[in-house]
Amino acid sequence: MKELLDLFRIFIVIGASTFGGGYSLLSVMERELIKKRDWINMDEVMDYFSLAQITPGVIAVNLATFVGYKRKGLIGGIIATMGFILPGLIIMILASIFLKNFASNKFVNYAFSGIRIAIGALILNTVIKLIKGNFKNIKTTLMLIIAFVLSAVFSISPMLIILGAGIAGFLLFPVWRKNSEKTGKP
Repeated sequence: MKELLDLFRIFIVIGASTFGGGYSLLSVMERELIKKRDWINMDEVMDYFSLAQITPGVIAVNLATFVGYKRKGLIGGIIATMGFILPGLIIMILASIFLKNFASNKFVNYAFSGIRIAIGALILNTVIKLIKGNFKNIKTTLMLIIAFVLSAVFSISPMLIILGAGIAGFLLFPVWRKNSEKTGKP
């Protein structure tokens, strides 16, 4: 029970301190879940992040669900998800009550301008970590360049890029081949 309460409490903290969506969440998760608690490692975060991008729903909520599930199964996934969404829900309710009164206030607009800049910095930090953590050889670097060109230049659907990258990863980095080499079985 204590671990479920810890899971809930920690994801309330993460949910309350994460602005800007899933990409900015990576830095907070690294600090709270990897460095402070050693609950997961960066490879797991990257795996969860990849899964969260291709499953329906908000990336950040999906990440909370995956981590909670890893820690305490189905109930852990539910508890972590509830902890993560509670601060945002409270903030949205309060914002909807008060924001219309402050939307034209120049100081509020200045604050939002500053928040957008900070979120951009958090996203850039995440991109740098993704590049450092995943692009270690020529194959992964070429996949990055191809995916970027397909997205930025040709406006190919992200779904097709992810699907293509998954197939390329299966063919270029076959875990099944490494396993069969170890065991001697196909």
